[in-house]
Amino acid sequence: MQFSDFPFNKSILKAVAEERYHTPTLVQQQAIPLVLEKKNVIVSAQTGTGKTAAFALPIIQLLFDKPVDENEVRKIKSLVVTPTRELAIQILENFKSYSKYTNLKTTAVFGGVSLEPQKEELANGIDILIATPGRLIDLQLQGNIDLGAIEIFVLDEADLMLDMGFINDVTKIEKLCPKKKQTLLFSATIPEKIDELAKTIVKNSVKVEINPEETTAKNIGQLLYYLPKKNKTDLCLHLLRNTINGRILIFRRTKLGVDKLEQSLLKNEYKATSIHGDKTQGVRNQAIEDFKTKKSNILIATDVAARGIDISNVDAIINFDIPNVPETYVHRIGRTGRAGKSGIAFSFCSPDENSYIKTIEALIEKPIKIITEHPYVIDKPKHKKLQPNTVSKNKKGRKSDNSKKNKKRWY
Repeated sequence: MQFSDFPFNKSILKAVAEERYHTPTLVQQQAIPLVLEKKNVIVSAQTGTGKTAAFALPIIQLLFDKPVDENEVRKIKSLVVTPTRELAIQILENFKSYSKYTNLKTTAVFGGVSLEPQKEELANGIDILIATPGRLIDLQLQGNIDLGAIEIFVLDEADLMLDMGFINDVTKIEKLCPKKKQTLLFSATIPEKIDELAKTIVKNSVKVEINPEETTAKNIGQLLYYLPKKNKTDLCLHLLRNTINGRILIFRRTKLGVDKLEQSLLKNEYKATSIHGDKTQGVRNQAIEDFKTKKSNILIATDVAARGIDISNVDAIINFDIPNVPETYVHRIGRTGRAGKSGIAFSFCSPDENSYIKTIEALIEKPIKIITEHPYVIDKPKHKKLQPNTVSKNKKGRKSDNSKKNKKRWY
């Protein structure tokens, strides 16, 4: 299938061709026709499968044909709510690229930057708004945003929205929009609370599910290193010197961990940069820009900061810390095998993380290849089973019924 097979206007197809997109990904093939048919859609697909284009392209098409009176101030017809500033910027870039040969106006509003320029752009009138929940509510309360003309409402990265505590804000925002509208919900996973949210805001929906193991595990080399926790930085430096080349994305669980590793790599004269939630928006944007333009070839990030950022052509992923949620592992390594390309992922596992590997392997339905030839090797953990005769049928600290019967009483 080609993008030209979709019933898109020529100006949209021209913009897509200039981005060198020819073959739609699996999620695009399934979601785009449903959105064009104005159906309510719930999409479950991991980061890096092309979800943004799956809603951006049909939204541009649906709004493209509507006549615009240049004498009237444009009203917001489509709203995309997304959890982080980086995601908002990324989605805005995609909308602007795909709609550059149309007369549609798009902008993004998010925290961490001045309100005034955003207010000015909104006052001039726009068709498509991308927003983070907090800034959207602020601007709406100040009377700068009117959601009364919304035709298409998109909730992007819904599970991350849940993790970041935005679900109540999302419900508020949805109620500010007209009841009669098309609603699209996109999420990497559909935990119970997201399922509940979907039932309340996405009525009569069609579900599109793209399994992570189908899209990721097949074309990505996965290597596992067992080692003591104290040697992780040493192994990282060893692999950077001897094995890993190109553009590398390193994941750490904490902000402090990100900072410590960045300092170690800079001391060893590597061109490293980092992003996490405590850094200012300007610093984060610069770090991503430096990585994209190859001023730095190593980007260290926490999962929340890196979620949804479209960094293509990553040569390798390093899981410096093993994630305790198996789906997070799949999202991470998926960044190096984007849209059918091959990639490689290195995972460092210390003894306290052994149990996480079992759940990851259960999800991807295959064992991860263990590398034993490295300077800090530690034996692979043996998952011992308790012998049946050593397992008491009684709860710890409780006597058996037999024991109670035989007990000699003193009274």
